[in-house]
Amino acid sequence: MHAITLAEPDDFDGWRDAARSLAAAGVAPEDVVWQGAGSPTDLFAASADTTVPTGPAFAVPRAFMELAKKVVLHRDPERFALLYTLLARIRVQPGAIEDHADPLLRRLEHLAQEVRKDIHKMRAFLRFREVEEGGVARFVAWYEPEHHILRTNAGFFLDRFASMRWSILTPELSIHWDGETLSEGPGAAKSDAPEGDPIEEVWKTYYASIFNPARVKIGAMLKEMPKKYWKNMPETALVPGLIAGAQARESGMMAVARTKQASEAGGNIAASWAALRDEAAGCTRCPLYKPATQTVFGGGPIDASLMFVGEQPGDQEDLAGKPFVGPAGQVFEKALAAAGIERSGVYVTNAVKHFKFEPRGKRRIHAKPDAGEIDACRWWIEQEQLLVRPQVTVALGATAARSLFGRVVTIGKERGRALTLPGGGEAWITVHPSYLLRIPDRAQADAEYARFVEDLQRVGERVA
Repeated sequence: MHAITLAEPDDFDGWRDAARSLAAAGVAPEDVVWQGAGSPTDLFAASADTTVPTGPAFAVPRAFMELAKKVVLHRDPERFALLYTLLARIRVQPGAIEDHADPLLRRLEHLAQEVRKDIHKMRAFLRFREVEEGGVARFVAWYEPEHHILRTNAGFFLDRFASMRWSILTPELSIHWDGETLSEGPGAAKSDAPEGDPIEEVWKTYYASIFNPARVKIGAMLKEMPKKYWKNMPETALVPGLIAGAQARESGMMAVARTKQASEAGGNIAASWAALRDEAAGCTRCPLYKPATQTVFGGGPIDASLMFVGEQPGDQEDLAGKPFVGPAGQVFEKALAAAGIERSGVYVTNAVKHFKFEPRGKRRIHAKPDAGEIDACRWWIEQEQLLVRPQVTVALGATAARSLFGRVVTIGKERGRALTLPGGGEAWITVHPSYLLRIPDRAQADAEYARFVEDLQRVGERVA
């Protein structure tokens, strides 16, 4: 029996190093006891061997490593053991990571999905409040994550608020940024965080001014923003009154007033979208921005019922700064017309906002984005969806599906049926138009094009 104690509850590096050595040495999963920092002591581990045996190195699929990075952050006490069981299986059967019918893999994917949701909720619902510290402003936030996500999420807040001095307090751990150094501290209590500040009143005023009951569905709001997060968000104190007031006004509101309100709300949403686009123009979340000409953001009506998500901009898109204007874009527009969908009425964007390519002489050859690059750009897609709120989102190709669902998706398996996005909303998956351009056989290309048009017709019917 081998007992492995990790330095922290989210110690991925420690788990990876120990797990690889144990698996390489052929140690069976049932012969390993895993313990994270702060875990209750296992009685059977008291007399176990704490040394880690070594064996010959072996290749581990990237998909497993991406899965493990998320699962390790979960609070499930069995997470380390479950991951090691799958790793030991992969050592003798590398294809096990693709068997999505396997109960073990499905359980791990479920844990990873819960972690991703928790990461997203922290980014959406955390609120900073200003305090004065030695004559200098510091911004402090209190948050209670469901899983061990604070360290993983620290980079996001560092990118967003690099010019601020801030602290994020949680019951188990605190993170502090002083403008130069990111440091950790012990857990805190909610009483350690300030209750409110003048900025909070400004934020409430702003929120009340943009609140549009026509775009708020209470069931969907509670699903996206459960009430347990409301206590940390100043604007939510206004929600019941805003909803009640909106309902009372609705019965007596004249058509002119409704039109004016919709126009004002649309203007605020458009302004938010423009601000998001401008922010994306300076995106440095992954190295792709360095060789690319520019960020290629999405485009189309901000209130579109249909959103199409492609893979990444191509050579012509990179130069023009607009999505789907190259050869694949021409196929896309032709198919939309054949399906009876107005190109001007849909919102079109890409999973990755910068052109990834390999230079060959004077030409720039498309290169497929990797998982890290897709994940780095997911924040932009999420914000576009929050603003546009499409009735249906269509993933064009595997990269787009990976971005929307946060996992590898098989097009052949999921194509042709309505799916539910992790954050809510309906999604469909089909091929990318560039796939149709790469089919050498004309008869097959025509058949695949016809099938692509049928896919577009189905989604068009969903929003008709």
